[in-house]
Amino acid sequence: MSTRTMYTPQNPLDQYPRPPFPPQQQDGPGDIHEMTPVPDHGEQSYLGSGRLAGRKAIVTGADSGIGRAVAIAYAREGADVALSYLPEEQRQAEEVAQLVEKAGQSALLFPGDLQDEATNGALVEAAVAAFGGVDILAIIAGTMPTVDSIDDFETKTLDHVLKANIYPLFWLTKAASPHLKPGASIVTCSSIQGFQPSPQLAEYAVSKAGIANWTRAMAQQLAERGIRVNGVAPGPVWTPLQPAFVPNEKIESFGSEAAYGRPGQPAELAPPFVLLASQEASYISGETIAVTGGTPVH
Repeated sequence: MSTRTMYTPQNPLDQYPRPPFPPQQQDGPGDIHEMTPVPDHGEQSYLGSGRLAGRKAIVTGADSGIGRAVAIAYAREGADVALSYLPEEQRQAEEVAQLVEKAGQSALLFPGDLQDEATNGALVEAAVAAFGGVDILAIIAGTMPTVDSIDDFETKTLDHVLKANIYPLFWLTKAASPHLKPGASIVTCSSIQGFQPSPQLAEYAVSKAGIANWTRAMAQQLAERGIRVNGVAPGPVWTPLQPAFVPNEKIESFGSEAAYGRPGQPAELAPPFVLLASQEASYISGETIAVTGGTPVH
C-alpha cells in the first residue's frame, strides 16, 4: 500500500493493491483487522483542511469501511462526529473515536441497531445533546447478502436488507428534521449495484436503487428549507462487507472488473462525502456521484 498521502500525484491504477487477493471469509458484520490486505480508511493518508469547520455530523456504519473513512475525514475537516455502529463493532468504533479526538474534534460513541426505529431517534437526540445540534447526516451503514437463485429467496432476507439499508433514511431524517437548518446536508450511500445489478445481489441492488431514488425525492422535498440531499454510488470497495458476504472465488478477483483493475479503498470514497457535505457544493442537490474506478454508470 502506498505510504504517500492522497494528495501526492500518482497513477491511480497502482495506488492501492490489485487482485488476486488471498481467500478469506468472516462472519458479518466483519472486522477490518482480519482482512488481507488491511483497508486504507485514511488513517495516515487523509490530511484535511478545515472545510467542515464547526459542523456537527452523524455518520452511520462509522466503525469500518466507507463509514470509518468518512468519519475520519469529517473530523480532519473540522466537524464533530457522532459514530453510529453495531454493539459488536465497539472495538473498531473506539479506534475511530480516538482518531476523531486526535484531530481535535468531539466524538460520540453510539452503539445500536438502526433497524429499530427508536434507535434512530435516540441517535439524533444524543448527538444534539453532545454537540448542541446536527447539520450533516452521512447515512452509510448497510448489509449485502448474496443469494444465488430466486429458489433460495427468503422473505426474512429481504426484510433485513430493507430494514438495514432503506428504513434508516426515513427514520434518521425525520428525527433530525427539527434540528436541520439551512445549509445542512444529507449524504447517502447508494452503489453501482443500484444502476447495474449483479444477479446474485438482487435484494441488495433493489435497496441501493431505492437509496438513489430516495435521494432525488428528498432533495426536492427539502429544497425550500435550504437543505441539500445527495449521494455517493461506490463501485467495488475493499470493506468488511466483502469477506463477510462474498464467496472466496469472488474475493480473489474482487475489483478486477473495474476499469482500473482493482477495488477502491474506503479512503478514496471519503472526498466526495466531504464535498457534498461542504458549502462548496451549495448548488448540488439530488445528485448521486459514482465512484467506480472508471466504470461508467448509466
